[in-house]
Amino acid sequence: MCSQRVIPFIMAGGSGTRLWPVSRKAFPKQFIPLLGEESLFQQTCKRLQGEILSNPVVIGNVEHRFIMAEQLRQSDVPVDSIVLEPVGRNTAPAAIVASLLALEKDKEALVLLLPSDQFIEDSDIFYKAIVDGVELASKGYIVTFGIEPNTPHTGYGYIKVTKQIGPAFLVERFVEKPSLGLAKTYLEEG
Repeated sequence: MCSQRVIPFIMAGGSGTRLWPVSRKAFPKQFIPLLGEESLFQQTCKRLQGEILSNPVVIGNVEHRFIMAEQLRQSDVPVDSIVLEPVGRNTAPAAIVASLLALEKDKEALVLLLPSDQFIEDSDIFYKAIVDGVELASKGYIVTFGIEPNTPHTGYGYIKVTKQIGPAFLVERFVEKPSLGLAKTYLEEG
């Protein structure tokens, strides 16, 4: 196993526009217990336990600071820090902030960037995927995680893979939120 430090960054800045009216701007879906007794945010934080992982850093909207702090307190999850965004700007700026903060902490650390609104049924399989990803990232690869879709969907990105490298595949391309027709074609093509 690689001994490289891995710093998880949890992106919790969603705006609540999906799943309305349950999810809304003041209380977006990642903070709602949709699947179980805990919110998706709490589940994500608890999933990040393991010897290769540092305590996570949460990146979220300043408007949700009290919700984040309270849900972390309820979950008894140790976090390194909470970074508050004055305005949500999607994934790229959060990834840049995570990278810069990781450089300040440890120039050799790997960044694990995670959305706070995903449901992952099997944490053990997910942790193994992280371990496998760390091994590849320590060799210079940029690693992304994905699942094989079983229905076409326009709300997710699609990854086209090529050659297998150990437990992973090389990525040929990534298409963010394709049209329904394109999503159907991708599904048919595998």
